[in-house]
Amino acid sequence: MLTATLYGLGTAVPLLIGAVIGLRYDLPRPVLAALMAFGAGTMVAAVSTELFQPAFETEGIWTAGAALFTGALVYVVADRLIEKKLGAGALGWALMLGALLDGIPENTALGVTISSAGGVVLLVAVAVGNVPEAVAGAASMRSQPHFSRGRALSVWVATAALLVLVVIGADAVSDTISGGTIATIQAFAGGATIAVLADSLMPEAYREGGWWVGLSTALGFLVAFGLGA
Repeated sequence: MLTATLYGLGTAVPLLIGAVIGLRYDLPRPVLAALMAFGAGTMVAAVSTELFQPAFETEGIWTAGAALFTGALVYVVADRLIEKKLGAGALGWALMLGALLDGIPENTALGVTISSAGGVVLLVAVAVGNVPEAVAGAASMRSQPHFSRGRALSVWVATAALLVLVVIGADAVSDTISGGTIATIQAFAGGATIAVLADSLMPEAYREGGWWVGLSTALGFLVAFGLGA
C-alpha cells in the first residue's frame, strides 16, 4: 500500500503544483502557450504508445476503437454541458475535467502495473503531462467571473486526492483485473485525451502563442516518447 500511495502522489503532486502555479501567478502568454503545447505533445505520445496501443494489440481494433470513441464521447458531452453553463469561463473547468477523465483510467492502469517496469514509465509520462495541463486549466479559471482562488484550489486538491485513491484501489484489486480490461480502460483514457487536445488544449495554445507552438508540441512529444522508449 505504501508503494501505491507513493505512485499516486507521483501523479497528484505535479497536478497540484501546476494548479498552484496557474492560480497564483499571472504567467506571460507565450509561457502559458508553450506549457500548454508541451503538455499537448506529451499527451499525443501517451495516447499512441501507452494508452491505445495495448488495447489494439490485445483486444483488437473493434474493442479498442469502441473504448477510444466512448472516452472521447464522454468528454465531449461533459465539456459541452460545462460550456453551456459557464460560457467564456469554461476552458479551465474543461481542462480539469480532462485531467480527471484521462487521469482515472491512467491511474487505474498505473495501480495494476506497479510491480512492473512499465509502471515506472507510465508514472513518469503521466506526471510530466499533468503539470502543464493543470497550469493551463488553473490559469484559465482566473478569467471566470466571480473567480474564487480558494474554491478553485479545493477542486484541484479533491481531484488530486481522488487520483491517489484510484492508484491505491487499483493496486489492491490488481490480482482480479485482467490485462484486457486494463487495456480497454486505457483506450477509454486515450479517447478522452484526444478530445481534450482537439477541443481545449491545442486550440487555446495556438490562440495564446501563435504559429510557433508547434515546436513546443513536438518537443513535448519527443520527451514523452523518449521516456517511454
